[in-house]
Amino acid sequence: MSRPFLLTLFLILTPLSLLAGVAFGSVDLSLGEVMCALAGKEAGLATDIVWQLRLPRVASAFACGGLLALAGALLQALLRNPLADPYVLGISGGSAVAALAAMLFGLAAAAVNLAALGGALAAVGLVFALGFGRGGNMVRLLLTGVVLSAGFSALISLLLTLAPGAQVRGMLFWLMGDLSQAQAPGLALGVLIAALALAWWQANSLDILGLGELKARSLGVAVRPLQLGIYFTASAATAAVVVEAGAIGFVGLIVPHFVRLLGVSGHRWLLPLAVLAGGSFLTLADTLARTAIAPQQLPVGVLTALLGVPLLLFLLTRRT
Repeated sequence: MSRPFLLTLFLILTPLSLLAGVAFGSVDLSLGEVMCALAGKEAGLATDIVWQLRLPRVASAFACGGLLALAGALLQALLRNPLADPYVLGISGGSAVAALAAMLFGLAAAAVNLAALGGALAAVGLVFALGFGRGGNMVRLLLTGVVLSAGFSALISLLLTLAPGAQVRGMLFWLMGDLSQAQAPGLALGVLIAALALAWWQANSLDILGLGELKARSLGVAVRPLQLGIYFTASAATAAVVVEAGAIGFVGLIVPHFVRLLGVSGHRWLLPLAVLAGGSFLTLADTLARTAIAPQQLPVGVLTALLGVPLLLFLLTRRT
């Protein structure tokens, strides 16, 4: 498929996925009621549901999906590893440890979010100091992230063991990714716009970096500043997601591969298409999580894996 055609296709599918997220939920609303509510033509229950509940959640889902897909594409380019995803460097692990500790002490939701942000930033700083320190390189950065992730996993298991039974369910929902409390998408949307702009500005340099560090240097690319910029951009994108919705897995791994399997390689096209595809995918997954067994809701991270695994296997089979 040509890249302009894919961009046009995604620009059509994205509003449809957002509309589906607003139209479907545990409360049945007709398409006419939804359109009237969006247009602000009448006040009532439908308008309250659309504007106060569904629209903020749909916006959060799209922003988080776009951020995860963008972070995954950037880290795969940075580490030159197709298995890299936004959580490979331990960012979600550090955030999870801090958030679960806050839950264990019974802190309010706002404090839990602040703890998650602090944990993510601490993990970013620790991985940066150890991986990019004296003599640091991409292999050392990756190994540092993997080792720290293992340590954070042990601490998470310890916190779950110590937690009272009444708190374990909320902790597990957070670990699996949950958008039920995501009602303030402004931060995630702002980070998405800024991160995409910064990454797209360096798209040509990312293409050259894929040829190898020595080749990139010989072609005039400032490799180390580029690596640092991409690392912190991907880290900020991931931190914004874990603060907004917890650790939603698999989106950052599958979506960049999905876009590449459609024939897109250059980052100038790959990055915006990955954002649109990731946002649409997570929006649809969250809509299904809200409606599959309504009024009960499923953790959206469970749906992303259940939907993503067979999709990626199918695409890989068709490609080979």
